[in-house]
Amino acid sequence: MARIFITGSADGLGHLAAKQLVNQGHKVVLHARNEKRGKEALARVPGAESVVTSDLSNIEETKQLAAEVDRIGGFDAIIHNAGVYRATGEEIVAVNTLAPYILTCLIEPPNRLIYLSSQNQVYGRANLDNLANNHNDISYSDSKLHDLMFAKAVARLWPNVYANAVDPGWVPTKMGGTGATDNLTKGYQTQAWLATSDDPGVKLSGHYFYHQKISQHNSAADDISKQDKLLRICEQLTGVRLPVG
Repeated sequence: MARIFITGSADGLGHLAAKQLVNQGHKVVLHARNEKRGKEALARVPGAESVVTSDLSNIEETKQLAAEVDRIGGFDAIIHNAGVYRATGEEIVAVNTLAPYILTCLIEPPNRLIYLSSQNQVYGRANLDNLANNHNDISYSDSKLHDLMFAKAVARLWPNVYANAVDPGWVPTKMGGTGATDNLTKGYQTQAWLATSDDPGVKLSGHYFYHQKISQHNSAADDISKQDKLLRICEQLTGVRLPVG
């Protein structure tokens, strides 16, 4: 039995992954944007251990969330699921890029880290000067490339942690819309599998998975100099450094 924390688990893929993991007998701590959504999340996932709340678009609230989760402690896996799509550049950067960075830096490392990326990462640009200076030029695709780069950087710098990224596919959630054509069940099963399975296929690090298989990705994510620059810029923007060594 594992203990997992899932950001953005009030609805969508995070909610579905949480339900599956609870039904499998695992302990799950949920996360929601505010107290009202937190109560709704607990009601919708009977058996969840608890819920924590924080608006990830606010850097200070994200730091407070990290402190709260670290106080709870004892996590085997963390799924960085929360994300926004139709939003301003500032919101995309705060939620999709900086929040998983802050939480990774400030929470005691679990055994496994899963970052939700997207098939759109292939269109992402690794022009990190925009991240440093002009968030209005950062797209959703850019932010999903950042998440993949985080997974690869953490895998390289934290050899005792399995860190991977996931493409859930274009699935019919509130974010994906009703016209989405991918398989919803497969969309959440991969992150649950990476978080808990004893399958040798999950005991890997620094990979990009789609439907439980390693998949091709934007080659810019493999550039170590770009990974390091991303970490430096996130440190400058947040005042938080990724512990190394």
